[in-house]
Amino acid sequence: MAALSFCSCSSPRILHQQSKSTLFPSDFTPSIGELYAKPISVSRRFRGTINATVTVSDSSGNVKSSSSPAKKLREVIKSPGVLQGPCCFDALSAKLVERAGFRYCITSGFSISAARVGLPDKGLISYGEMVDQGQQITQSVSIPVIGDGDNGFGNAINVKRTVKGYIKAGFAGIIINDQVCSGDITRERRVVSREEAVMRIKAAVDARRESGSDIVIVAQTDSREAISLEESLSRARAFTDAGADVLSIDSLVSREEMKSFCNVYPLVPKLANMLESGGKIPIPNPLELEEIGYKLVAYPISLIGVSIQAMQDALLAIKGGRIPPPGSMPSLEEIEKILGSDTYREEEKRYATSASDRAPGSSRLYSNQRVAQEDESEQREDPIVEVITPEVVYNESRNPFSRIWSRSLRIKIIGRDGFEKLDVRIPAGFLEGVTNIVPALGGVNLKQLMDDAADEVGGKLLLDFKDTGGDRIQVFLE
Repeated sequence: MAALSFCSCSSPRILHQQSKSTLFPSDFTPSIGELYAKPISVSRRFRGTINATVTVSDSSGNVKSSSSPAKKLREVIKSPGVLQGPCCFDALSAKLVERAGFRYCITSGFSISAARVGLPDKGLISYGEMVDQGQQITQSVSIPVIGDGDNGFGNAINVKRTVKGYIKAGFAGIIINDQVCSGDITRERRVVSREEAVMRIKAAVDARRESGSDIVIVAQTDSREAISLEESLSRARAFTDAGADVLSIDSLVSREEMKSFCNVYPLVPKLANMLESGGKIPIPNPLELEEIGYKLVAYPISLIGVSIQAMQDALLAIKGGRIPPPGSMPSLEEIEKILGSDTYREEEKRYATSASDRAPGSSRLYSNQRVAQEDESEQREDPIVEVITPEVVYNESRNPFSRIWSRSLRIKIIGRDGFEKLDVRIPAGFLEGVTNIVPALGGVNLKQLMDDAADEVGGKLLLDFKDTGGDRIQVFLE
């Protein structure tokens, strides 16, 4: 994932007296970096505007308050303690981050490239695809989202377009790094000159000011790996002077290097990018990171990594004629709850009409218009068609199998390693497709076995054998 950092907003301007003293953060709000790096030079008046509420007038001219995503993020950053931010890649993963109780999340360009286009993070995914994916993510959650803006997708002018696009997409913050091209988190990286890197941050600040936004800009440098620790520390200072809100240096190789970084403008928030693949990058726990001096922590590949592994495991089970064990995935009810089915049903009730009860999806207005257009002499009622469902009656004397219709067939598979692979119950009367679950049952006359055991009370072991793979298969009639 690209490095994470926040860029500051423009320097404060003189406030003009207005009738209602309305404050616009894009014009008057200093950056977090400006506040923390040079606290003595910033007046209390300007410090107060960092949480200023954007005022919006409705159609009647009434003023109402609207808290921007960036304002929410700034409030999160001001809260005590270190703050973890798992990296999401789509609306569903963002919802899960929010449901888990995290106060913000971050998009990962690496993960989005994998999930959306199935390609590595080599600059193959476009700015437009990232913005589109980002908008789906920000609209799915109420927590603030920091967007991975990579290197801005080009020069300083591209950076301005990227920042403005991310603002419109609803992001609370944006990451801008100093890589030459879109990042590969597993290979050696190349960075642009320090001057060009600083210009990217200045362009991001200008784009925020021009948009009338207070988006938080995260400035990251990859120069530790590409050049040296000293260069990365110098860039961090320069990014803060250019207006960065939060700083990040990627690929620091020791806790000592992390401490050196956090000592650069100590009051400016620092973000730690915890690359879960390990290697030479240390992975301290959150309490250790807080002690070192970090404020935000990103986990770029955890969610996409476990998702890939879980899907591979499920596909192997299906290919082997099984289904994933019940404990390996949530129930359908749990999935629907995550997706907001309860909220949907409440909304559905709210807008229900008597007409919708009779004919879902129909439009009374359309019906009235159609009737009005027809000639009254030609109007006539549609014939009433009555659908009669025949009652099916089973004659037990002629169909012995019907006696066990209400009983269950339990299929249990124990792998040759001794672990349970499958334990499922299906209605005994529905045997079609059972071989799709357990191919080894193909050719077995289960109906005859069940018919022979139909009069027995309690459970009955119908089959107990090992398949060619060494798995033990048991079939019970319950």
